[in-house]
Amino acid sequence: MADRLMLLDTASLYFRAFYGVPDSLKRDDGTPVNAVRGLLDMIARLVTDFEPSQLIACWDDDWRPAWRVALIPSYKGHRVEREVAAGPDVEQTPAGLVAQIPLIREVLGLLGIPIIGAAEHEADDVIGTLATEASVPVDVVTGDRDLFQLVDDATGVRVIYTARGMSKLELVTDATVVGKYGVLPSQYADFAAMRGDTSDGLPGVAGIGEKTAAGLLQAFVDLDGIREAAASGAAGMSAGVRAKLTAASAYLDVAPRVVEVVRTLELPAVDATLTPVADADRARLEHLASDWNLGGSVGRVLTALA
Repeated sequence: MADRLMLLDTASLYFRAFYGVPDSLKRDDGTPVNAVRGLLDMIARLVTDFEPSQLIACWDDDWRPAWRVALIPSYKGHRVEREVAAGPDVEQTPAGLVAQIPLIREVLGLLGIPIIGAAEHEADDVIGTLATEASVPVDVVTGDRDLFQLVDDATGVRVIYTARGMSKLELVTDATVVGKYGVLPSQYADFAAMRGDTSDGLPGVAGIGEKTAAGLLQAFVDLDGIREAAASGAAGMSAGVRAKLTAASAYLDVAPRVVEVVRTLELPAVDATLTPVADADRARLEHLASDWNLGGSVGRVLTALA
């Protein structure tokens, strides 16, 4: 089996598990366990199908970093449950999911899957850094298309896209991004900045949708080139598009820094090699499976890791 590193956008997966697996699955005390069971089944499926040799669970230590909010105040603003004076804002998360997150962390630790986060940064930034620094091919597992900007056939970085569910996983390569959007992965961040994204609170450039954004990038390569063309009145750009870009100048000054994934974090060194679980940890996992009504999910992930 060739070496391959798998990076999990962990919150993306456990949110999907929480909403995709019936919340009737509960512990005896009534605590839901659907997110835990769903996540474990996802990991078992991913390891079995894609055969990574290394696996890391990337974590949102700060899901809405203040430095991104300072640049674009609306960034993820609609998801805030309450603002915290010191420390990360609290995201709107169902109580039933909040109750499961400590168990998710414990189970991942017992499985030998390292969890890596970074202060004042999102899991996307952890993934971006690890993918950039990796010396082996990388699979990024996410339902977030912002991470399409990391796709790179030349270095073996691809995305396993989960937005359509685990039964319809999509393997995203250079050709996939070009086919869907008409831009290269290296252009995707500029494309997303112009298009905007309501799910992240990014307004985009008013009047410029996906088709126009792609056409501009095809003609002028990147956002800097597009803005230079707009300022100079270069051929190939209509007066209407030029006016829209000019009106959005303040937004475009800061949007790339918000949209672009950080790739230069200082992260702890971990051993992410997948190995069979030690007997003591296996016994603890089997106890948790019984105590928390995790059904066959623990057994399936142990079999996959073995």
